Amino acid sequence: MDRHERTLILHRILKTARYPVSLKRVQEELQCSRATMYRDIAFLRDALGAPIESDPESGAIHYASDEAERFELPGLWLSSDEMAALLALNELLDRSDPGVLAGALAPFRKRIEHLLSDQASGRVLPVERIRVIASGARKLDQVVFRTVSGALLNRKRLSFHYRARTTNAPTTRDVSPQRLTHYRDNWYLDAWDHEREALRSFALDRMSSVQVVEKPAEDRNPADLDAHLSSSYGIFSGAPKATAVVRFSAHAARWVADEHWHSQQQGLWLADGRYELKVPYSNSRELLMDVLKYGPDAEVVSPVSLREEMKIMLQLAIGSYGSGAVR
Repeated sequence: MDRHERTLILHRILKTARYPVSLKRVQEELQCSRATMYRDIAFLRDALGAPIESDPESGAIHYASDEAERFELPGLWLSSDEMAALLALNELLDRSDPGVLAGALAPFRKRIEHLLSDQASGRVLPVERIRVIASGARKLDQVVFRTVSGALLNRKRLSFHYRARTTNAPTTRDVSPQRLTHYRDNWYLDAWDHEREALRSFALDRMSSVQVVEKPAEDRNPADLDAHLSSSYGIFSGAPKATAVVRFSAHAARWVADEHWHSQQQGLWLADGRYELKVPYSNSRELLMDVLKYGPDAEVVSPVSLREEMKIMLQLAIGSYGSGAVR
């Protein structure tokens, strides 16, 4: 342990102890030499102002009874493992969405990196060894992100121009933001659409001319949000219209069985080693795209309409290669 972590442990021991703590126990808890233990006690008492008192006969130490309740360590004091986890989380956010949260998290990052540095040698942890590779992330306007997140947290309404990815038709929306969702390396806004009087999800990268409206946002019941926006497959909202049954080969089963496709999915191992997955969905497009990535190792069993839709997609794909010449 470095001195930071030993100081934290020493403080916790003395803070919670009902009786003076023996130096033997302190040394065992800190897992250090006797000389290091004395230096740590002196650091906590002299540098950090801890009200440490010692028993003249036994040498046991404790916090002064009249000061123990009031004294706390100054600044941010977490264990090395806790700080490493926070730094890893910061690295994940920064690398999955470069620039979006970097400015806001920069002071936090520098503080954590400083606290994590080895007290004795000044060694800085090699955070560059934490690697995050975004897949399918679309370009996001930082101004849009900050405006949307600000309105969401301050409970204000939003107006913006929107082009749906499916139709590319331009519309103007007036909404009450409910929550931000990060899904498959992209950001979405779940909101109450006032004109349509319904819950909708909007991709932030398809928004433009975003403005905060100085009207309080209307809050919707969290249960309604979950039922409408989380019950169907993927980011496509709406109550499930059907449940897809997909069977995977024994080769692909080992991967699919460990994957999370949906909060209400049901999986079943078949006698021949294949794996059957049941997934509720409201819009088939994203589900079929996920199934297609498994190629011949996946088969849509039901419903019949979904199976036929998959057959049409495969036939159209084959048709693109029919002539043998690149167009």
